[in-house]
Amino acid sequence: MKKRHIKGRSTILFSLILIFIVVFAYIGSKGVEIAGWEFKSFNKAITKGLDLQGGVSVLMEIQDEDISNEDVQKTRQLIDLRVNKLGVAETSVTVEGDRRIRVEIPGKYDSKDLVDSLSKTGNLTFKDEGGNELLNGSDVAEAGTMLNSTTNAPVVTLKLTDEGKEKFAEATKNNLKKKIYIYMDDEKISEPTVDSVISGGEAIITGSKTIDEAKNLAGLINAGALPVTVKAIQIENVGAQLGAEALPNAIKAGFIGIGIIFIFMILYYRVPGFIACIALTLYVCLTLLVFEADVALTFPGIAAFLLTVGMAVDANVLIFERVREELRNGMSVKSAVDKGFDNALSSIIDSNVTTIIAALVLYFMGT
Repeated sequence: MKKRHIKGRSTILFSLILIFIVVFAYIGSKGVEIAGWEFKSFNKAITKGLDLQGGVSVLMEIQDEDISNEDVQKTRQLIDLRVNKLGVAETSVTVEGDRRIRVEIPGKYDSKDLVDSLSKTGNLTFKDEGGNELLNGSDVAEAGTMLNSTTNAPVVTLKLTDEGKEKFAEATKNNLKKKIYIYMDDEKISEPTVDSVISGGEAIITGSKTIDEAKNLAGLINAGALPVTVKAIQIENVGAQLGAEALPNAIKAGFIGIGIIFIFMILYYRVPGFIACIALTLYVCLTLLVFEADVALTFPGIAAFLLTVGMAVDANVLIFERVREELRNGMSVKSAVDKGFDNALSSIIDSNVTTIIAALVLYFMGT
């Protein structure tokens, strides 16, 4: 009676897990809309790289000598601001090496105009409500961040040059209780209100919600005041035709490959193989969910994803073969399963550790 109760409970649990995985896989493949909430399919939600949707890839290099890592990060922030001005989603601005910045913009853009825009030195301006320029980036000596001692809110601190000190005192006097708008290349990045006349050459900008937001604003202001020269050393126009033609074929090939694996597992291992296929389905969905979170999918990424499915199957094969060996030796099913898992564990750990080492080598030493 007790065994029957345990078996019934296991059957119910297995059925619930199976239903969850099937629903999860269906939503991931088709997408659904429930009560106004849209759950996008993996195909729609996953960011696609330039090789799948086309676009422009530009490698910029800072030409100035004796630059620090901080200078490079400030320049990246400035370029990122300009790229975002284009209104393009899923852009990528990353640092490569100690003085290079790669910009990847999906979609159709004139690469010459884009390079001209990115190569300009940042133009920081402070304007009044009428649009008149009050100060510019050359009047700011340094921007930093701190917490307001009264409100404990993050603020941006400004230290002005001697000339900027006089300009800012005049500007705050003429715009008392009004807003001063701060622009970077005609893009408004802040609009603080003048609470008092500031004549000491130092000021604070309030309105940042987090310390990271304040640091970002300070970095942009510093970058605008920093006369760095950047030059495009590599420009690639990637056509979308390759992705439009090859992506459906890659997806089809992936389905066929995974389908063959499922058929082999079920035919060769029967019930354990079917359970393994269910686990692999969940694995595939969870991996694609990770891609959806913060990964741009490319053709090499698709190949790597399919390879990981094969590696996941390898672990199942090792376990099942070990279990079969124990069954042939006359063990009971439960003992054979326990022994099979124990014997296969060392091989599985060995293969995964090897993979992790290879991944770390590629991550830190690859290009």
